[in-house]
Amino acid sequence: MTDAVVDGKLEAVKQATKYVKETENVAEKYSAMTVSKNSDMNVGELQSAAFTAVPTLKSVKKIQFANAEDKQEFQKYPTKAGRRSLSRSISQSSTDSYSSAASYSDSSDDETSPRDKIQTNSTGSSDFCVKSVKQAEFGRREIEIAEQDMSALISLRKRAQGEKPLAGAKIVGCTHITAQTAVLIETLVALGAQCRWTACNIYSTQNEVAAALAETGVPVFAWKGESEDDFWWCIDRCVNSEGWQANMILDDGGDLTHWVYKKYPGVFKKARGIVEESVTGVHRLYQLSKAGKLCVPAMNVNDSVTKQKFDNLYCCRESILDGLKRTTDVMFGGKQVAVCGYGEVGKGCCSALKALGAIVCITEIDPICALQGCMDGFRVVKLNEVIRQMDLVITCTGNKNVVTREQLDRMKNGCIVCNMGHSNTEIDVASLRSPELTWERVRSQVDHVIWPDGKRVVLLAEGRLLNLSCSTVPTFVLSITATTQALALIELFNAPEGRYKQDVYLLPKKMDEYVASLHLSNFDAHLTELSDEQAKYMGLNKNGPFKPNYYRY
Repeated sequence: MTDAVVDGKLEAVKQATKYVKETENVAEKYSAMTVSKNSDMNVGELQSAAFTAVPTLKSVKKIQFANAEDKQEFQKYPTKAGRRSLSRSISQSSTDSYSSAASYSDSSDDETSPRDKIQTNSTGSSDFCVKSVKQAEFGRREIEIAEQDMSALISLRKRAQGEKPLAGAKIVGCTHITAQTAVLIETLVALGAQCRWTACNIYSTQNEVAAALAETGVPVFAWKGESEDDFWWCIDRCVNSEGWQANMILDDGGDLTHWVYKKYPGVFKKARGIVEESVTGVHRLYQLSKAGKLCVPAMNVNDSVTKQKFDNLYCCRESILDGLKRTTDVMFGGKQVAVCGYGEVGKGCCSALKALGAIVCITEIDPICALQGCMDGFRVVKLNEVIRQMDLVITCTGNKNVVTREQLDRMKNGCIVCNMGHSNTEIDVASLRSPELTWERVRSQVDHVIWPDGKRVVLLAEGRLLNLSCSTVPTFVLSITATTQALALIELFNAPEGRYKQDVYLLPKKMDEYVASLHLSNFDAHLTELSDEQAKYMGLNKNGPFKPNYYRY
């Protein structure tokens, strides 16, 4: 046998050694083996022996190496203490360079509730409550990355910061606290506003970003994994501040607006308006308006063209896959999927899943949306009729009890259930917290709900918003929504008295077009200009708006 062949066999043994978890037992696992130049074992036999050798506790034999070089190479493998050190090093380097929706956590973090901690930033301020203000440096890096893909919002900041159109504005905000939101908040501050902020979702906060905002002096009350009690406590702390009273509200879901109405109705005596960006929150505003209880003008950002057609459609089209992959590692090809709701969010989800080979059907209440689904190649079904066959059920409605306990009982083993709408009431999670069912935490925000017969349903984010709870969302699309929110705040705050009454309004068409125009430069896109004759023929202003309010894009 040639030296090259034997050396190859020795190399196979060394490679196998790397995968043995406890290096202290390597000698025992190899006790039956003696590798020499005259060995007739083939490479496969050597590898098999490496993994099947039985440990002998009474007599430990030393590994016999063919030469000094092999022994030196083996000694490079870390001992148990060395592995602990290496593990810490890997952990530190990975969190130093990467942080996402999972949120960076340094070794100093403990299980103490942020409410029980006394923290101050570098200026001595303690008017905030975050997981750890020490994470601010990492959060600043996240914000800087987001700024690179939010050029339109940065452009708005540069154009308007000299004029300070929000000077005197005291904005209290309740949104997802991510790097993209931080760019919006810092833009509002640059335009003259004072801001206090809290989270609209107990799972979507990026702890390091909240820390970065707190470090710069923005009072932030939020951390990832809040309890329900923490959630309302944070909102209260945000609103109820001595010597400071909000005159503008930026909300996502209506919880902040609801709390102000319930606990601090006097705030509305000085408030200029409310800006709301979710279907759930907008629904609440229309209810207040219909009941004659809306005290201030409100801007419905959710139904603006730039929110519906970009954030709801394109953002969800990408982030649905990201959230599902990170949480379940699911392969979509051939999976039976039911998407509840074929609005813009549902359209985005269906498009992405279909592209990867999933067999998608939809449920709808609206005949127009249902017909769109049919024309796009999807079956329109009733969930009750297909629930037993589904591998994945996704809600995209903003409604309640879209997936009921009866339907959850009938699901097949291993079915994945998640929410891409807004409210955590879309899936009847409350009914699953019953004595006969067992909850088993698999990984962060992934639970097995186990029935008495052993059936398991995989529930993501406890029925809360999947993409912002379990993954990240595309920064560029959020730039569009954030710019829309900023302009809505500027419009309401600066509007002359009487322009807006105590009602719910859509964003003016001209503003929608302006937001879109700010983002075109990213694609080196150039608009065609109407001639005077063409503008007159169409009855348009050359500078827009180019479509009537009733136009459906």
